[in-house]
Amino acid sequence: MLGYRPFRNSDPPALVDIWQSRHVQAGLFGPMTVDLIEQFVLSKLYFEPSGLVLAREDDRPVGFAHAGFGPTDDEADVSRELGTTCLILVRPDCDEARVAAGLLNQCETYLAAAGAKVLYGGAMAPLDPFYHGFYGGSELPGILATDQVARGAFESSGYKEIDRTVLFRGNLHSYEPPTGRQQLLLRREMLVHVVNDPPYRSWWECCATGGFERTRFELRPRLGGDCVAHAVVRNMDPTQGLGGAPSAGLTELHVDAGFRKRGLSVFLLAEVFHHLTRMGVDWVELQTMSHNTAALGLYERLGFEQVNEGIVFRKESPLG
Repeated sequence: MLGYRPFRNSDPPALVDIWQSRHVQAGLFGPMTVDLIEQFVLSKLYFEPSGLVLAREDDRPVGFAHAGFGPTDDEADVSRELGTTCLILVRPDCDEARVAAGLLNQCETYLAAAGAKVLYGGAMAPLDPFYHGFYGGSELPGILATDQVARGAFESSGYKEIDRTVLFRGNLHSYEPPTGRQQLLLRREMLVHVVNDPPYRSWWECCATGGFERTRFELRPRLGGDCVAHAVVRNMDPTQGLGGAPSAGLTELHVDAGFRKRGLSVFLLAEVFHHLTRMGVDWVELQTMSHNTAALGLYERLGFEQVNEGIVFRKESPLG
């Protein structure tokens, strides 16, 4: 008999067992451990046991799903107006579609009862309370297009696709820094300042993404002045730092409006990749929105290859 119940303190081993049962699924970090679940999920200040639902069939844990909320506009607290089911994981040796549908229904009930007016499927900033670094890639992408079980549950429950992300991966050993007059001029004009463990910009950013080693690269004029472009990377393995991890994730890339179309993104990324290579990093992962044609073109020109897509789902009525 299939049943559902909220999280209990004795459940972490069952969550890990379910996670490990899908170890070959693209986009899932592994190996998962009880310590990692407790450190990066259960210890978050806004974690609520009723938002994490466990499915049991004949007393055997067969799946779980986790729902949560995003921040207020100033990212100083939790807002319960928008809710999302971040993750649905089901063991492959059961009726996956049935279990996933039941888990999603339980999450919807929890979110609606807590005040959510609109429901989303998949986590993506700023609606990204859980599983940074454990699902997707450098950032939370929504629901991965290859995650057939979760994707099917949302599509069959009335959710509509509203946006897509594109996930890229690049090998630093095959990366060739761009050359040309523009890049040489920038090298004379600009200086890269490296900030290890930069401060978080808000309470929410600290809560949602904390725990990973980060480095910020700031591009500043050599003659003095404010930062005109920056990039932020983090280690992709929560158990290691950037100096020991084979891959890093690019989580931010920004150029001030007055300095765009001058090649600063290409120049800054070349400096970032050179720094990461010296630290022993082999791969860089990143993502962007599917409608951001400028970013898509940039990453493809730099030799990055698309490895997956993420889908953001939305449902207007909490209970259908």
